[in-house]
Amino acid sequence: MRLAEVERGDTVGHRMLISAISRMAGYRLPDAARVAFYDKAFAGPALGRWTQRAMRGPSTWSVSERELMAAMVASWNTCPFCVGAHRAISVLGLDDSVADAVLADYRTAPISARLRAVLAFLERMTTDPDALTAADARAALDAGVTAQELEDAAAVGAVFAVITRNANALDFEIPTAAEFDSAAKMLLRRGYS
Repeated sequence: MRLAEVERGDTVGHRMLISAISRMAGYRLPDAARVAFYDKAFAGPALGRWTQRAMRGPSTWSVSERELMAAMVASWNTCPFCVGAHRAISVLGLDDSVADAVLADYRTAPISARLRAVLAFLERMTTDPDALTAADARAALDAGVTAQELEDAAAVGAVFAVITRNANALDFEIPTAAEFDSAAKMLLRRGYS
């Protein structure tokens, strides 16, 4: 359900800001940013801080690896907006073919055993959370993932469980590949909050 207030902005100031950013960027401001401007109590600063910490906070996972995790969670949650947005950011530090192989089937993609193991954990966490057990965590740890890396990956999975559902519920418009690429560069520079 598209909300008119999110589309155009809920205040005169937000309308002007959305218009100015869209003009300067040369493309329509993506709906994720529009939602961030909409009624701060809805999905504003708290969600931005949570996302910033999970995606850009200290971690041995690279930004590109965490963005790829986010794209995979989005894929499992059938969220085309977030798949496109986070794939576009991930390829700023990973080869396109690797990101595409992971999105096609992480089990056979040319990635480290550690990343493969954490994606298996995230898949269970995302698609069948009631079945997630200590054995799933143990499998990741046995593959060389540290407890902190598992916690960092789980934070990505948790925040994108929320974000993907918001994007789907609000029927985010899907930008073109070029618009995803432009927005990815800006988001990589600016972060999430």
